[in-house]
Amino acid sequence: MDIVIRTAVPDDYAELGDITAQAYLDDGLLDNNEDDSYERSLRDVAGRAADAEVLVAALGGVLLGGVTFAPPGSRMADIAGPGEAEFRMLTVARAGRGRGAGEALVRACVERARAVEGVTRLVLSTQAQSPAAHRIYERLGFVRTPERDWSPVPTVPLLTYALELEAPEA
Repeated sequence: MDIVIRTAVPDDYAELGDITAQAYLDDGLLDNNEDDSYERSLRDVAGRAADAEVLVAALGGVLLGGVTFAPPGSRMADIAGPGEAEFRMLTVARAGRGRGAGEALVRACVERARAVEGVTRLVLSTQAQSPAAHRIYERLGFVRTPERDWSPVPTVPLLTYALELEAPEA
Protein backbone atom coordinates (compact mmCIF):
# COMPACT_ATOMS: atom_id res chain seq x y z
CA MET A 1 0.00 0.00 0.00
CA ASP A 2 1.11 3.52 -0.74
CA ILE A 3 0.93 6.47 1.60
CA VAL A 4 -1.79 8.90 0.56
CA ILE A 5 -1.38 12.63 1.20
CA ARG A 6 -4.65 14.54 1.31
CA THR A 7 -6.25 17.60 2.84
CA ALA A 8 -7.51 16.91 6.34
CA VAL A 9 -11.27 16.76 6.77
CA PRO A 10 -13.17 17.55 9.99
CA ASP A 11 -13.38 13.85 10.86
CA ASP A 12 -9.54 13.82 11.00
CA TYR A 13 -9.11 16.81 13.30
CA ALA A 14 -9.32 15.21 16.75
CA GLU A 15 -7.14 12.24 15.79
CA LEU A 16 -4.53 14.41 14.07
CA GLY A 17 -4.49 16.76 17.05
CA ASP A 18 -3.81 13.80 19.35
CA ILE A 19 -1.11 12.41 17.03
CA THR A 20 0.59 15.80 16.79
CA ALA A 21 0.56 16.58 20.50
CA GLN A 22 1.63 13.06 21.45
CA ALA A 23 4.54 13.08 18.99
CA TYR A 24 5.79 16.42 20.35
CA LEU A 25 5.44 15.13 23.91
CA ASP A 26 7.17 11.81 23.12
CA ASP A 27 10.05 13.63 21.40
CA GLY A 28 10.51 15.98 24.36
CA LEU A 29 9.61 19.05 22.32
CA LEU A 30 7.10 20.44 24.81
CA ASP A 31 9.11 20.06 28.01
CA ASN A 32 9.88 23.80 28.21
CA ASN A 33 6.27 24.81 27.73
CA GLU A 34 5.06 25.78 31.18
CA ASP A 35 1.43 26.61 30.36
CA ASP A 36 0.78 24.05 27.60
CA SER A 37 -0.42 26.78 25.22
CA TYR A 38 1.58 25.25 22.37
CA GLU A 39 0.13 21.83 23.09
CA ARG A 40 -3.33 23.38 22.76
CA SER A 41 -2.25 24.85 19.40
CA LEU A 42 -1.00 21.45 18.25
CA ARG A 43 -4.35 19.90 19.13
CA ASP A 44 -6.37 22.70 17.46
CA VAL A 45 -6.42 21.28 13.95
CA ALA A 46 -9.73 22.98 13.16
CA GLY A 47 -8.20 26.35 14.05
CA ARG A 48 -5.21 25.70 11.79
CA ALA A 49 -7.43 24.49 8.96
CA ALA A 50 -9.41 27.75 9.11
CA ASP A 51 -6.37 29.76 8.02
CA ALA A 52 -4.03 27.28 6.33
CA GLU A 53 -4.10 23.91 4.62
CA VAL A 54 -3.70 20.94 6.92
CA LEU A 55 -2.49 17.82 5.18
CA VAL A 56 -2.53 14.27 6.46
CA ALA A 57 -0.57 11.16 5.54
CA ALA A 58 -2.66 8.01 5.59
CA LEU A 59 -1.88 4.37 4.91
CA GLY A 60 -4.79 2.01 4.44
CA GLY A 61 -7.11 4.55 6.04
CA VAL A 62 -4.91 4.94 9.15
CA LEU A 63 -3.58 8.44 9.87
CA LEU A 64 0.21 8.45 10.19
CA GLY A 65 0.80 12.17 10.60
CA GLY A 66 0.21 15.64 9.26
CA VAL A 67 1.55 19.10 8.51
CA THR A 68 0.21 22.63 8.23
CA PHE A 69 0.97 24.48 4.98
CA ALA A 70 0.73 28.26 5.33
CA PRO A 71 0.52 30.13 2.02
CA PRO A 72 1.43 33.83 1.84
CA GLY A 73 -0.83 35.91 4.06
CA SER A 74 -1.77 33.03 6.36
CA ARG A 75 -1.88 33.86 10.05
CA MET A 76 -0.30 30.44 10.63
CA ALA A 77 3.01 31.63 9.19
CA ASP A 78 5.65 32.47 11.79
CA ILE A 79 8.65 33.47 9.69
CA ALA A 80 7.52 33.69 6.06
CA GLY A 81 8.11 37.00 4.37
CA PRO A 82 7.19 38.33 0.92
CA GLY A 83 7.38 35.64 -1.74
CA GLU A 84 7.51 32.86 0.84
CA ALA A 85 5.25 30.06 1.99
CA GLU A 86 5.83 28.14 5.21
CA PHE A 87 5.01 24.81 6.73
CA ARG A 88 4.66 24.00 10.40
CA MET A 89 3.84 21.26 12.84
CA LEU A 90 5.16 18.40 10.73
CA THR A 91 4.56 15.24 12.70
CA VAL A 92 4.42 11.50 12.23
CA ALA A 93 3.07 9.13 14.86
CA ARG A 94 5.75 6.94 16.40
CA ALA A 95 4.10 3.83 14.93
CA GLY A 96 4.23 5.37 11.47
CA ARG A 97 7.86 6.50 11.44
CA GLY A 98 10.31 5.08 8.95
CA ARG A 99 7.64 4.57 6.29
CA GLY A 100 8.22 7.78 4.31
CA ALA A 101 5.23 9.70 5.64
CA GLY A 102 7.28 12.68 6.84
CA GLU A 103 9.06 13.04 3.53
CA ALA A 104 5.81 12.65 1.61
CA LEU A 105 4.23 15.45 3.67
CA VAL A 106 7.21 17.76 3.06
CA ARG A 107 7.13 16.99 -0.68
CA ALA A 108 3.41 17.86 -0.72
CA CYS A 109 4.22 21.24 0.86
CA VAL A 110 6.93 21.85 -1.75
CA GLU A 111 4.42 21.07 -4.53
CA ARG A 112 1.86 23.43 -3.01
CA ALA A 113 4.40 26.22 -2.61
CA ARG A 114 5.50 25.83 -6.24
CA ALA A 115 1.86 26.12 -7.33
CA VAL A 116 1.33 29.48 -5.59
CA GLU A 117 2.00 32.40 -7.90
CA GLY A 118 4.80 34.63 -6.65
CA VAL A 119 6.20 32.15 -4.13
CA THR A 120 9.93 31.67 -4.63
CA ARG A 121 10.88 30.12 -1.29
CA LEU A 122 9.48 27.64 1.23
CA VAL A 123 10.58 28.14 4.84
CA LEU A 124 10.22 26.35 8.14
CA SER A 125 11.27 26.42 11.79
CA THR A 126 12.36 23.34 13.71
CA GLN A 127 13.81 22.39 17.05
CA ALA A 128 17.39 21.18 17.34
CA GLN A 129 16.06 17.93 18.87
CA SER A 130 14.53 16.86 15.53
CA PRO A 131 17.48 15.34 13.61
CA ALA A 132 15.31 12.93 11.60
CA ALA A 133 13.30 15.88 10.27
CA HIS A 134 16.51 17.81 9.53
CA ARG A 135 17.74 14.88 7.41
CA ILE A 136 14.51 14.97 5.38
CA TYR A 137 14.81 18.72 4.83
CA GLU A 138 18.43 18.51 3.75
CA ARG A 139 17.80 15.51 1.48
CA LEU A 140 15.07 17.53 -0.28
CA GLY A 141 17.36 20.55 -0.79
CA PHE A 142 16.47 22.79 2.14
CA VAL A 143 19.41 24.73 3.55
CA ARG A 144 19.93 26.12 7.04
CA THR A 145 19.29 29.82 7.41
CA PRO A 146 20.84 30.58 10.82
CA GLU A 147 20.38 34.32 10.32
CA ARG A 148 16.63 33.67 10.67
CA ASP A 149 16.77 31.45 13.77
CA TRP A 150 14.43 32.69 16.48
CA SER A 151 12.74 31.84 19.77
CA PRO A 152 8.99 32.03 20.36
CA VAL A 153 9.84 31.97 24.08
CA PRO A 154 13.32 32.31 25.62
CA THR A 155 13.62 28.59 26.44
CA VAL A 156 12.75 27.33 22.92
CA PRO A 157 15.36 28.23 20.30
CA LEU A 158 14.24 27.36 16.77
CA LEU A 159 16.43 26.61 13.77
CA THR A 160 15.25 27.66 10.32
CA TYR A 161 15.55 26.17 6.86
CA ALA A 162 14.61 27.43 3.40
CA LEU A 163 14.16 25.89 -0.02
CA GLU A 164 14.60 28.07 -3.09
CA LEU A 165 11.90 27.09 -5.57
CA GLU A 166 12.71 26.89 -9.23
CA ALA A 167 10.48 28.77 -11.59
CA PRO A 168 8.16 26.43 -13.50
CA GLU A 169 9.17 25.79 -17.09
CA ALA A 170 7.16 27.70 -19.65
